[in-house]
Amino acid sequence: MIILDGGLGRELEAMGAPFRQPEWSALALMEGPEFVRAAHDAFLDAGADVIATNSYAVVPFHIGDDVFAAQAAELLGLSGALARAAAADAGRPVRVAASIPPMFGSYQPDKFDPVKASEMMRLFRDQLIDYADLFLAETLGSVAEARLFLELFSDAGLPVWLSVTLEDKGAVAGDPRLRSGERLHEVLALCDMMRPEALLFNCSQPEIMEDAVRQATAHFGQESAPLIGVYANAFPLANDDYEGANTTIHKLRTDITPPAYLDYAVRWAAAGAGIIGGCCGISPAHIKVLKQHFMQS
Repeated sequence: MIILDGGLGRELEAMGAPFRQPEWSALALMEGPEFVRAAHDAFLDAGADVIATNSYAVVPFHIGDDVFAAQAAELLGLSGALARAAAADAGRPVRVAASIPPMFGSYQPDKFDPVKASEMMRLFRDQLIDYADLFLAETLGSVAEARLFLELFSDAGLPVWLSVTLEDKGAVAGDPRLRSGERLHEVLALCDMMRPEALLFNCSQPEIMEDAVRQATAHFGQESAPLIGVYANAFPLANDDYEGANTTIHKLRTDITPPAYLDYAVRWAAAGAGIIGGCCGISPAHIKVLKQHFMQS
């Protein structure tokens, strides 16, 4: 089992790092990069095999057009250097995943602009490639976003991991869908053609992930199948007060304790997942429990 890190932004908040909306986790890069290094170290101490660069919020949606134009390249490079240094000091093999976020905000696939997204994704690729062991697209909410990522990164010379976010509000058992409303089988068909090394599901509630893992495992079979992975969040169930990113810092569920999260993870593994970690609200304590369990099993 490959163990990912957890939710970097919420860990920065818990540590007392500079953290607010709309900058989210990018604020720590700007005002307190030592906190970013400390957060990476915390997840590595917990046993993570892969850590993601703190580049998720380095987009105009979070830091604004002017700051992005002036500072994005520098901030992306800093996020890569901090993760690479933490991995180098871990005392064991650790991979750095260059985090490639949705370019226009989480859970908002309707705002996707392929021309602008292509320009921004190329900047991420160019600034992070020297620090990364793999490229990880995170929280992509539509087939179009997934396709563009695979097109732009497939020839970068590093493994490519594609992670999509699933609609969890009103989800129907047995019919996993992206935030765009597109059915999961459309992403599976895309992966048949473009062959990422791994297909993951992230930043959705843990209750809905098993369906997606089972459908993906059944679709690909064994021959030349991508690795399947999960890293869920701890956002409230039926989050009716969610107003979109950049509005507030939402509370997290109290029932997603490390043992409770492990219970979900065990089911994901049984369904076919070979990569497991955590997204928003999943802490080093959660990752430590995952690592201890899967090392023993």
